[in-house]
Amino acid sequence: MKISLISPQFPHKGGFPLAPPSLEYLGALTLRHRPDTEITVLDANREEVSPNNIHADLAGISIMTPTATWSYDFADKLRKRGITVVVGGIHASALPEEALRHADAVVVGEAESVWGTVLADAERKRLHGIYIGERLPLAGLPTPRRLLRQRYPFRAVFTARGCINKCSFCSVRRFFGDTVRFRPIDDVVHDVEDYAGRIYYNGDDNIWGSNIERSIDLFRTLAQGPKRWWFGQGDLATVQRPRGAEMLKHAFDSGLRSVWAGYESDNESTLDSYRAASKQGIDRFRALRIIADAGIEIVLFMILGGKTDSLADFEKTLAFSDKMGLTIHPVLLTPYPGTETYWEYTDSLIRELPWGAYDGVHAVFKHPDPAMTVQVREEGLLKLNADLFTFPRVLRRIGSIDRKGFPVAHLVSFMKQIAMRRGFRKAYESYRTSRMTEQAALSEKDHEEATQGTRFLP
Repeated sequence: MKISLISPQFPHKGGFPLAPPSLEYLGALTLRHRPDTEITVLDANREEVSPNNIHADLAGISIMTPTATWSYDFADKLRKRGITVVVGGIHASALPEEALRHADAVVVGEAESVWGTVLADAERKRLHGIYIGERLPLAGLPTPRRLLRQRYPFRAVFTARGCINKCSFCSVRRFFGDTVRFRPIDDVVHDVEDYAGRIYYNGDDNIWGSNIERSIDLFRTLAQGPKRWWFGQGDLATVQRPRGAEMLKHAFDSGLRSVWAGYESDNESTLDSYRAASKQGIDRFRALRIIADAGIEIVLFMILGGKTDSLADFEKTLAFSDKMGLTIHPVLLTPYPGTETYWEYTDSLIRELPWGAYDGVHAVFKHPDPAMTVQVREEGLLKLNADLFTFPRVLRRIGSIDRKGFPVAHLVSFMKQIAMRRGFRKAYESYRTSRMTEQAALSEKDHEEATQGTRFLP
């Protein structure tokens, strides 16, 4: 059987240079079940991918919400050519009936328990629509294969699945479960040494927040192997616990040089509405100092434009970045399907928008404050990003990183900030083009109405 696994195109092509985390793993899982399979893995963000150039019996597409528009169109064209299409991923799992309108089968949840069955059914032409994945123990999973044709500076490994936090805007808990399953440490070490490369990404939703003792054991073991560097996402609460400083020391020794952390908002009302306090801890500022003192660079996720936010929150974010010397990755609140926020905002959603607009830079719901129009929020974010990622600010933030992390933390910070700068510039160009198109259409409509009106003048 010939299989093509496709990473769909994001709305703003050319983001962070990370190999798509799921596809090379899915390729390894496929070869475990069917060693004779001929696999092609394609990333539409790094190369031109056309439905007419896919030569396969089956195409697999992993869908996130902002890529759903592109994925559905691509899948429809493949099926017209007679190619069987199977889709999965967080968006397809949240809306399987919708996804099934564009595919021969949908994998809901984790693929390990059903992928072998899907492949067998596809070969017999007996796919039966929706396959529900079971959450299995994580021992003995296959090591990802380097199947992508493009070169990537970074690849991803994972050590756990699930999340104990209950943030209303996040779908990880619903997708992977509200208890955390851990991979055996020896399996993780094998993936790092056999697959990850010199600098890699830990794809866990929280690299240390579920079990601090296990995290210390993992980091201590990784530190004993060949020297590698890595980055990932972590909470701010864990580092404030009694063994937090000890854990950070072992994390640094294992090669951790940069961490993304969910700061979410400086607006207390907004933070409460996100139910994110459990991962913030008692003193968020202390947590930032502890991480920075360990020689680890910090990037903060912040969400703007929620129902209790104002335009002043955009301005405060820039001031906060300058004051703390930290990189901030701001996005507009986006109610993704499968989250509590989606249901809380469902009556306010702008229904005519395609899923491609759910990219963190478009406002997708009506704000209760008349001053916070769609245009005001979108332009507020674009202006904030233009100000955040000027070269002088980028260089100042790199210069503020503790010298313990030199040079890797500084290099990774530069690469991430330049990638964010590039991505936001593309988003701005796309936004400006769409606004000009809308204005041109409105002008044409106004001209037609005015012209038609003159016909009735005496």
